[in-house]
Amino acid sequence: MDEDFVEFVRRRGEHHLRTAVLLTGDWHTAEDLVQSCLSKLYRVWHRLDTASAPDAYLRRILVNTYRSWWRARWRREVPRADLPDPPGPGDLGEAGAMAEDVRRALARLPGRQRTALVLRYFEDLPETEVASLMGCSVGTVKTHTHRGLQAMRKLIPPGTAVNRAEAEGSGVR
Repeated sequence: MDEDFVEFVRRRGEHHLRTAVLLTGDWHTAEDLVQSCLSKLYRVWHRLDTASAPDAYLRRILVNTYRSWWRARWRREVPRADLPDPPGPGDLGEAGAMAEDVRRALARLPGRQRTALVLRYFEDLPETEVASLMGCSVGTVKTHTHRGLQAMRKLIPPGTAVNRAEAEGSGVR
């Protein structure tokens, strides 16, 4: 049992960590989220049918745990008069700069919009599965996705790598 779990984490852990980074907008919080979710998964691992991919089960744990953390944080959050400047992209190159622009914009979205976009476009899940994971209707997923994309277009300034790629027709939305 333990060897199967360790193998699963080695094989799929990095993918779920990237999903968590996009959900939370912060690498350290994402690591905490994945660690917490993996411990929850380990507790039920012996009951799972590991022949079928446990990815969906871990994805559901990620979304639900993130949602509960977000709700708890919202109640504890204290407004501040001044915000720290976000770190610059540094010398990331074109692809790295584009990824940084997208991560920054995602981090500024409301939690439900960010979750819908990450699950639809990063996890490449159908709207029905996203709705199931988020505990809402398909129409609500469509609304959050549409509003999230509109907000992303406004949040990513003109002249950035993402907008240049979109103008060149690379498929970036």
